[in-house]
Amino acid sequence: MMIAAATLYFNRMPLERMGVLLAVLAATGFSMKAIFVKLAYSASAIDPITALSLRMLFALPLFLWIGRKVLKSGPPLSRSDWGMLLLLGLLGYYGASILDFMGLQYISAGLERLILFTYPTLTLMVGVLFMGHALRKSQVAAVVLSYIGIGIAFWHDLSFTENTSALLLGAALVFGSALSYALYSAGTEGMVRKIGSLRFAVLATLVSTGATQLHFIATQPLGSLVQPVPVYVYCAAMGVFSTVLPVVWQTAAIRIIGSARTALIGTLGPVLSIVFAWALLAEPISVFQLIGAGFVLAGVYLVGRSKPNPQEGYTAR
Repeated sequence: MMIAAATLYFNRMPLERMGVLLAVLAATGFSMKAIFVKLAYSASAIDPITALSLRMLFALPLFLWIGRKVLKSGPPLSRSDWGMLLLLGLLGYYGASILDFMGLQYISAGLERLILFTYPTLTLMVGVLFMGHALRKSQVAAVVLSYIGIGIAFWHDLSFTENTSALLLGAALVFGSALSYALYSAGTEGMVRKIGSLRFAVLATLVSTGATQLHFIATQPLGSLVQPVPVYVYCAAMGVFSTVLPVVWQTAAIRIIGSARTALIGTLGPVLSIVFAWALLAEPISVFQLIGAGFVLAGVYLVGRSKPNPQEGYTAR
């Protein structure tokens, strides 16, 4: 009865409002990732690569099921296409994720999300340094605002920690994750235009999953996969609600309302992470942390306004 009512509600919802709702759901799902990681760490002495391995194992069947049609369609891929997919797969859900999982051993989920959200400004700098893009005054302001915000949030966490070295290490690892994801993001545009967003997402996920499992096999005994039931629950939730579904929701939102508006709504992520971390992990929250989040969001907003996005209105396949 409830499912039928929900289906009727969505069917009657105006298309644009549905696009906004899907973008909000995607931002919520992505923001919950750090929460699930922290909960898994609190439930067991699980290491980052094992947690990431379980996440990808839970997500892979769903990605394959969702992409079963697009994998069989579209033009054949060249050797250079496969090379780019391999590189981007290693940078994305493998490289960025393992650094993020490692960093979350040392810093709060709220600070992690703020640092990760520097990736739009890092993507901008990658374009300027390596792809010949021009740098505008508004974009310089965006970078400055973002890092002022990170500094404020970092100072907040520093005041609550007794292990400064661990905090610095965690922040550096998560910043490395943001840089890895920025490189992935900068290289994604051309591949998405060439083979379609859903096909690219599935293929890149296959590469990331393979790399993750090879890393796990090379460094951990298979017995590490034997974990308490709560760890499986958190990793499954991470794989479904913070990996597969947000990708699908975000792709649908981009198709309905465009990538620029979807990205702008995605800036809810850091604030949602701070609130979820306070509510579910009892992490301290302060006015300074919210001010820091405000600076980061202002920087991301300026990047979104100043950088034309050639994918605006592009229909995912």
